[in-house]
Amino acid sequence: MSLIQLLLIATGLAADAFAVSVAEGVALDDVTPRHTLRMSLMFGLFQGLMPVLGWTLGRSLQHAVGSFDHWVAFGILGFIGGKMIGDAIFGFATEARHEESRGLHLLGLAVATSLDALAVGVSISMLKVTIWTPALVIAAVTAVLCAFGMQAGRRIGTRIGRRAEVVGGVILLCVGVMILVKHLP
Repeated sequence: MSLIQLLLIATGLAADAFAVSVAEGVALDDVTPRHTLRMSLMFGLFQGLMPVLGWTLGRSLQHAVGSFDHWVAFGILGFIGGKMIGDAIFGFATEARHEESRGLHLLGLAVATSLDALAVGVSISMLKVTIWTPALVIAAVTAVLCAFGMQAGRRIGTRIGRRAEVVGGVILLCVGVMILVKHLP
């Protein structure tokens, strides 16, 4: 696998995480360096770990993983996006809104956006190459793109005010639908 191929794979896998980072940057009232670092590292970590897990599972579970990963990602992103929209429209936002980039919320987003990387890990195992370099490149590319995404979302959010959380929720819903549509026959 060439470096160009690996960078293209990493960028493709990071696209969902980038879109979610933009949405989170939009939704947060104030995006701090801590938010950006936390989101980037968590997304990068999961994007890097999932191919290792997939590679380890190997060929025997390829069909089982590929048959439902898109539904799990759709469900998690749909729930979180729907909650963001509901909070913004109906005023259910809590004081914890400033800290959405941590805890179970962040874990759910990181898992949902990295499930495709699990399948990529299975595919890499079939190429009979080691997984360590691809996993590190995927993690690094994801982390960098997510940092850019958070900052882009912050800029968008300050321009559109209170409607920003609705926009962020819609982005998450769209990412979930795109993942689902991409995998349906």
